Amino acid sequence: MGMARYENNPILEPVKEHDWESKYVFNPAMFALGGKIHFLYRAIGEDKVSRLGYASSSNGYHIDERLDYPVFEPTTFFEKKGVEDPRVTVIDDECITTFTAYNEIPQVGITSISADNLLMKKWSWREHIYPFPSVINKNAVIFPKVMNGLYVMIHRLDPSMYITYSRDLQVWNKSKLLMKPRKDSWDCLKIGAAGPPIEIEEGWLQIYHGVDNQRTYRLGAMILGKDNPEKIIYRTNEPFLEPREEYERNGLVPNVVFSCGAIKTQDNILISYGCADSVIGVSTFKIDEILR
Repeated sequence: MGMARYENNPILEPVKEHDWESKYVFNPAMFALGGKIHFLYRAIGEDKVSRLGYASSSNGYHIDERLDYPVFEPTTFFEKKGVEDPRVTVIDDECITTFTAYNEIPQVGITSISADNLLMKKWSWREHIYPFPSVINKNAVIFPKVMNGLYVMIHRLDPSMYITYSRDLQVWNKSKLLMKPRKDSWDCLKIGAAGPPIEIEEGWLQIYHGVDNQRTYRLGAMILGKDNPEKIIYRTNEPFLEPREEYERNGLVPNVVFSCGAIKTQDNILISYGCADSVIGVSTFKIDEILR
């Protein structure tokens, strides 16, 4: 299954002059709002603490604007060692953001910002919620649709993906197992959701990463039931993106493609991803191709 990498990858690289993002930039949330495509990306600088930076694009390939300061920084005890790997879901006028809060153990954090404030670059984030304290928990994504009055979240309790529901984003139901790694496969060690699921005719397209015993990160996909997201209709046997280019194979963590967001444009999916935990690339694939 082929995928067209943007010929001018990487689209975002560290900026040596900015202490907070001088070493590595990677794993960006990617979402459409106000006629633009927005990136909220993880950045590491001199102090090795992860913060989030912001950039935007008219087409998802060429960066038109990039701020020279972090827009989201660690502020609480749970985030002492950084805020990592954001995913953004736009529901009504709220940009609901999940991220990994990292101190002694990595865990899921949730916050939000109004669409207006984000577009005006007023970075007034709401209260930070930690729904699963004291347990290692990462790769949380929230569906872009409230179902039967409930928010729906997929998250990762090592090594598998789980699904859970909430009325208010604060209290979540007991998580149910959604999908496990597969033995002797490219996703045999652990799996985790990429960006929030994308609604297509056949159901919810959920891109996910799989890790093998050599610690190589690749991307595959599954389709979940439109009315029952606990039902897996389809799961790719082979990955559709794996580390191949120099910038994907060599970096802070070698052999990693790791996505936190994708955009549907007509019949295509445009996906952004961190490459070797060091730079950011984008690739396109046709929805038909993955459905085949």
